[in-house]
Amino acid sequence: MSPVTALTYALPHRLLSSLARRLAYSTHPRVKQWLIDTVIRRFGVDMSEAAEPDPRAYPTFNAFFTRALRPGARTPDPDPGAILMPADGHISECGHIGRAGEGVLHEDAGHIFQAKGRGFTTAELLADAQAAAAFDGGVFATVYLSPRDYHRVHMPWTGTLRETVHVPGRLFSVGEDAVGSVSRLFARNERLVCHFDCDFGPMCVVMVGALLVSGVETVWSGVEIPPYGGDVVRKDWRGRGITLERFAEMARFNYGSTVIVLLPRGVAELDPALYARAPVRLGQRLARRLPA
Repeated sequence: MSPVTALTYALPHRLLSSLARRLAYSTHPRVKQWLIDTVIRRFGVDMSEAAEPDPRAYPTFNAFFTRALRPGARTPDPDPGAILMPADGHISECGHIGRAGEGVLHEDAGHIFQAKGRGFTTAELLADAQAAAAFDGGVFATVYLSPRDYHRVHMPWTGTLRETVHVPGRLFSVGEDAVGSVSRLFARNERLVCHFDCDFGPMCVVMVGALLVSGVETVWSGVEIPPYGGDVVRKDWRGRGITLERFAEMARFNYGSTVIVLLPRGVAELDPALYARAPVRLGQRLARRLPA
């Protein structure tokens, strides 16, 4: 564990993220432009892909960070059986979700691999053991979004929103060192769990917050995080008719972080080209739908 990661255990996570949020929404011309220019220069942001390529046209740093792409900058895999990558970034980890008694990763049901032998369970991630059981033996993919990436998250498959769960937690960094050294990191950070009903059954997309990058906004209800939670908050969306098509925008990170996709057993096989640290782009194949 690096000294910086060790220090984050003692830092006031939510206070720092709140201060960073104030900077992100500042309309002060010099402040917002310094932030935008610094990120473009340091991380090599390709502004030619943006719907608005002029960095000075954005009223705030957050407007730049959540910028839309120009039409055609990303396209979905043409195979109608492809379950899609939900975001730009790189794979943190992907694989099978443990199923008790079958020796998949670990013998404990619902185990998801994090890094360097560390992991957590779907019950911990979703804060719901009953909902988690539907994904035992299924597959998962964890996608890390860096500051240079497009920060909107799109639907891997067509689904109808059933429930969202705002799970309170810490706001550890989700950088490589933290992922490799902070136990159960993704199941400890503040997150928004989005449950969808699809033609193959349930699908879960989890928006995980992180230190300084903890804002989550959805297309159906606007800003969800912050406020930061003290208790688990569930919202029932059944009967509202909120159906989002494959590749449609579903949410965005107001400052970025990590998205985790969970699929049930027997539904899909992960694309064999995916591996830890593989760069990925929105719309490419995440998995291939198996015949019913």
